[in-house]
Amino acid sequence: MAIRVLIAEDQGMMRDALALLLGLEEDLEIVARVASGEEILPAAREHRPDAALLDIELPGRGGLDVLPELRGLLPGCAVLVLTTFARPGYLRRAMEAGAAGFMVKDGPVEELAAAIRRAVAGERVVDPGLAAAALHAGPSPLTDRERDVLAAALDGSTIADVAARLHLSESTVRNHLSSAIGKTHTRNRIEAARLARHNGWL
Repeated sequence: MAIRVLIAEDQGMMRDALALLLGLEEDLEIVARVASGEEILPAAREHRPDAALLDIELPGRGGLDVLPELRGLLPGCAVLVLTTFARPGYLRRAMEAGAAGFMVKDGPVEELAAAIRRAVAGERVVDPGLAAAALHAGPSPLTDRERDVLAAALDGSTIADVAARLHLSESTVRNHLSSAIGKTHTRNRIEAARLARHNGWL
């Protein structure tokens, strides 16, 4: 029986290349290809894949956002997160959400095919270099609310804009931003947001 695979990747060329190369493996069958986060759950519901490859950066909802719901919908589906951005915080978040694997996109397709097989067999598969970096970096120091506030401030929004978007008071937003700045040892909220994003904490 072939392993049924869903691919979620927003770049058309990368999505098609992955499907083509993985489809050449005798024991892998690509049953669905989607380009946005919103398409993942409907496609999974329809095609019932054994494995899903989720890109982190997707239009609408990213792979890490959809991952817990996909695991709830199909507990037997091995979910592997693919990324261009080898950020330790992303790895930690993916593993906490129940990912079976975490791979960077620039590796050989044979390694990815092997990772899919191992994940479906019940193993956890993580890019070795990224695993070492994650251990070195340690966990995110930010609370969930501090992360939300920093993410909302990333585009340069004002305190009032962030407060309105998150349904918080302006003083609460200031407190969370001040705390996040202190924890990240940065000078202002823009630096704090950039550092948090770089480390994969957002």
